Parts: sequence; structure tokens; C-alpha cells
Amino acid sequence: MGIAIRPAAIRRLGFRLVLAASLLALTPAFALSAQVNVIRVEGVISSSAADYIVSAIKQADKEKAAALVVELDTPGGLDTSMRAIIKEMLAAERPVVVYVAPSGARAASAGAFITLAAHIAAMAPGTAIGAAAPVAMGGQMDKTMEKKVTNDAAAYMRTIAEKRGRPIDLAEEWVRKATSKTETEALKSKLIDFVSPKLEDLLRAMDGRVVTTAAGKVKLETKDATVNRGEMNLREKILKIIADPTVAYLLLLLGLAGLYFEFSTPGAVLPGVLGGISLILALYAFQQLPINYAGVLLILLAILMFVAEIKVVSHGVLTLGGLAAMIIGSVMLIDSPLPDMRIPLTTIIITALSVAAFFMFIVGAGVRALWSKTTTGREGLVGEVGVVRSSLAPRGQIFLRGEIWNAESEIPVEPGESVRVTHIDGLTLRVVPVQRAMAASGSVAPGRSE
Repeated sequence: MGIAIRPAAIRRLGFRLVLAASLLALTPAFALSAQVNVIRVEGVISSSAADYIVSAIKQADKEKAAALVVELDTPGGLDTSMRAIIKEMLAAERPVVVYVAPSGARAASAGAFITLAAHIAAMAPGTAIGAAAPVAMGGQMDKTMEKKVTNDAAAYMRTIAEKRGRPIDLAEEWVRKATSKTETEALKSKLIDFVSPKLEDLLRAMDGRVVTTAAGKVKLETKDATVNRGEMNLREKILKIIADPTVAYLLLLLGLAGLYFEFSTPGAVLPGVLGGISLILALYAFQQLPINYAGVLLILLAILMFVAEIKVVSHGVLTLGGLAAMIIGSVMLIDSPLPDMRIPLTTIIITALSVAAFFMFIVGAGVRALWSKTTTGREGLVGEVGVVRSSLAPRGQIFLRGEIWNAESEIPVEPGESVRVTHIDGLTLRVVPVQRAMAASGSVAPGRSE
């Protein structure tokens, strides 16, 4: 016997199923779109900074976040790192917002390119943007090369400005004339979209704005969004520290010092292990930095001079030469016009003086050891005073340094008398009576060895 179902009941059941399916479909989208990821990038745009931003963009795409906000404060950075960031921004499926903040921050040089490439560009009051003219690493470019590099950077800036619908001519001025603008000037020129004192103000201001991403048009829903602040993970933090120019410089010196100690005292192991690790980390950091290898060679030459001073006493000439080579090499080491990417001169001078003083201490200790009397082994017995145990006529035994020694004297000496060792002949000590020698010279006899 079948079960009778009324048509009205079927319609009600169908309506409920459709409604439930619609709610299930809408709920995840609403939850995902209600989250704004925020990261903060300060300092030089280096390889580690690029990795951090690229990773954050991919994470925002994966999580379907409403937007990724990059709070930026940078003097500029490496061209390769900048282009890697912009490439990922242009391919992003979720909106990327660059917010130059807080007050006093700037987006100079590479930072201007990155800000312009964002789907939404915003600045806090009291900030600046621009000065994007390319600069040479390690010195002045000739006119032909300068023209080529400037034209390339200008073309890249025009491409970004056109892609984001910003004034092309004004953006190009940042490159060709190295001009900068305040947040008010940039907003008035339509180079940026908003000026907001706080992140919350920015999220309210850009709510409802429609932007075009790699996935198509996206309407920003940020007014009531949950802010999810991200931080560098442990790996990113460590790599950022290692890539710091000052840290890389110190790692290089520690690595060279460790290897020197390992080769000078084979078997110590620990200096070699620490030196090897430090040197490998320094080489990794050098891959992330604009290194002038002439500077590296000068530092190596300085170390060789310091080591040579230990082997060949040059009355300080090699030490002074090594000190000069180390300071010059350290100044040349990082090829960057950006102050934030150079090693502080104070650090260079203190480090160079410390290294020179260390090697001079070793030299001093070596010279003192060279001229000092031997105090260990049988040679160290020369000049020591012992007590006769059996008559020396001419051979007998004496007590010296807690031991019985065979001794020989040209002058007969009775037990109990003190004798001084003049030299050693095999296993026999050549001695002279102390009392008689002192009486002949009018000196006071030294104490006995008990």
C-alpha cells in the first residue's frame, strides 16, 4: 500500500530545499568576504620583504579575503624585489590595497611603484610618495646607461598607471624628475584614491568600491569586515634578520674568524663549525643584497694582513694596512645609494678596530712568548735551584721540583747544599753550588727547593 503525498506538501518541501541550498551557498561567501587581511612592511624592499608580500597575496587569494591591506613605509629597495611584488599584485584575484601609513611614513622609489600598482592606493595624513628615479648601485652611471635605465623605469611606471587608471604623465614625473607629492597633492592629482587617518576609516571609505582583479570585477565589502593582522612567520623573521646588511657583514667576519681558528688549531671543531655556518649564512644574505665583491676582496686582504702580522713581525705596518683595507672594504661592501641598506660607518669603524686590536693582542702574546724563558719541560729547569741529596763528586742526585734528578758538578758539593742548574746534558743536569757562586759575586742566595 503506497503513501499518498499531496501536491501542496511537495511544493512546500521543494521551496524549503531551495531556500536551504541558497542559504548554504551564500553563507560561506559572506563569511569569507567579511575578512580583511592586513600586513605591515617597513624598511627596504628586499628579497625577504618581497617574499613576505607575495606570500600574503597568495594567502588572501586562497582565503577569498575581502582584501589584502599592505601598510607600507619604505625608502625604496631593489628593482628585482619590487618587480616580483608588482607581478604578483597584477595577478592577484582578491583586491590588494596599499596604505602608506602611519603619519610620517613614505613610499619612495620602489614604494611609489608598489603603491601605484595597488587596486586601491591610500595614504595617511603627513605622508609622502614619489622620488622614483632609478639610481646606480655602487657609483654613477654613464649617460647612455642612465638614459636606458630611466626609460625602462618610466615605461614600467606608465604601464602600471595605465593599468590602474591613474594619470600617466604625473606618474612618469616621479621617474624622470624624481618628484614627490604629499598625500593631499597625490589625492588631488588622482594618483591615489583615499587619504585616511586610520585603517578603520580607510575600510569604511573604500566599502562598495568596484575594482578589477585578475578574476574580474570585485565589489569591496570592507565596512564591517573583520581585520586579520598577519605577521611574519619564524622563517621569514630569521631570513629578514640574516639579510640585514649589518648582520650579513658581521656573519662574514665571524665566518672568516672561525675558519682561521680552525686552521690554526686543528681539532678544535667548534670554531670551524660556527665559522662554516656563519659563512654560509653570509653568502645567503649576499644573494639578497647588492654586493660589491671588490669590498669582499678587500676584507679578505685585511684578514690576511692581520694573520701575516702574527707570522712576520712588521712593527705594525701590516696591521695598519689591514685596518685600512678592512674599513675601505666594509664601506664598499654594500652597493646601494639607500642609507638603510648601507652598513653604518660607526659599526664599520668599531668592528675594524676590534678586529685589529684582537690580532695585535695575539701578536703581542706571541712576541712575549718568543722572548720569555721556557718554563715547561726539561728546558724550563735551567736557572732553577735544587737541593743535593747525594754528594756530587762529581756525579750524584739532587731534589728539584718534587723530583730526584741525576746531576753533575765540577765542584764537589755535599748533601743539603743548594745548587743551580746551568744547562742540561741529556738526562743529567749540570749544576753549580749556589752558596759559593753567590759568595763569589757578593749576592744573596735564593731560597731552596724543598
